Amino acid sequence: MKVPALARAVVLAATTTLVAGLAIAQTTPTPRTQLPPASQSLPVPPPPQITASAWVLMDAASGNVLAGENYDQRLEPASITKVMTSYVIAAEMAAGKVKPDDQVMMTENAWRVGGAGTDGSYSGFEVNKTAPLLEMEKGMVVQSGNDAAIALAEHVAGSTDAFAALMNQYAQRIGLKNTHWVNPTGLSAPEHYSTAHDLALLGRALVHDYPVAYSYNKIKEFTVGPITQPNRNLLLWRDPSVDGIKTGHHSGAGYCLMASAKRGDQRLISVVMGSSSENQRAVDSQALLNWGFRFFETHNLYDAGKAIAKQKVWKGASDEVQLGVAEPLLVTVQRGKYDQLKPTMDVPKQLVAPIAKGQKIGSVKVTLDGKVVAERPLVALNAVEQGGFFKRLWDEFWMWWESE
Repeated sequence: MKVPALARAVVLAATTTLVAGLAIAQTTPTPRTQLPPASQSLPVPPPPQITASAWVLMDAASGNVLAGENYDQRLEPASITKVMTSYVIAAEMAAGKVKPDDQVMMTENAWRVGGAGTDGSYSGFEVNKTAPLLEMEKGMVVQSGNDAAIALAEHVAGSTDAFAALMNQYAQRIGLKNTHWVNPTGLSAPEHYSTAHDLALLGRALVHDYPVAYSYNKIKEFTVGPITQPNRNLLLWRDPSVDGIKTGHHSGAGYCLMASAKRGDQRLISVVMGSSSENQRAVDSQALLNWGFRFFETHNLYDAGKAIAKQKVWKGASDEVQLGVAEPLLVTVQRGKYDQLKPTMDVPKQLVAPIAKGQKIGSVKVTLDGKVVAERPLVALNAVEQGGFFKRLWDEFWMWWESE
């Protein structure tokens, strides 16, 4: 095909402008804050010696494991199970299926299996009487009441078996790969198991998805009738930054604790399973949290809804779309290595209108020492409507020209 010299010049100029625009649009995004001066990172000593069968320390922002041992080993989770029960209740409440003021019956089955006459923890709600769902839930969370957990399960799903099926469905949605629930209490049962890793992911999900339900875990004591019982999480009294999450214990599981603390923008989650005593699980969990906060730090790289890049759009009423993240992108890294983070974008080479606001368009990755430490979808921050007939025709020509 022969093109006149003048047309060739016009094409070359337009193409040069277009390529330059694309190069600008697809440059690596920079964090929203100025990077601090380069500094030598602090050496990280080994994590504390933990006496439990399995344990893990997780960064809540990214879900990355900072340290752990045997954390994918399947073990009995005991009453940490009730965190999953809380998650299901919160999810069903968000879906409008149950309400905080629902009257929940303390059935004879719940009372016999999980009440005061058993060896396990109980809340003390009277048998064959009702209480508001929210009160019953606090009795389960704070007092670790097995009776309350069973009554709630029966109210939400009709039976504990049906509720366990819901637990497993939500567990899959969260991404728990080595977990299977049989009951809402954590009482020992065949095929009722989880891992320290999965439990940390569960705690992270509760914090992120249902912060109101999570907040009940920091209540230090709760009263039902004449009985006031303390929260068994000793860290609530020892560390003001700790605001959850749940203890567990029975002969098959040993002493377990899922703990979480927030200091500044940084939240860490620890899980200790199979510890030797109530105090030891607290001491070990405190040591893990202190170690994590001392040698790692969390930074907010990108705010939600703010543009971090722009991309060329073909056949649109507008020629570009702004890209950002739907949620804040926080990363936790070893102290002193923030300036070594490398953000990069992966976006399509060609975008064609229409584009809806919030539409996923590629992703942004943050790497450190060649490893991905955070990854989030890039979304369109503005809609781009389809252009008119001649605009679409013109852009069709240029798209064809580029492909030649």
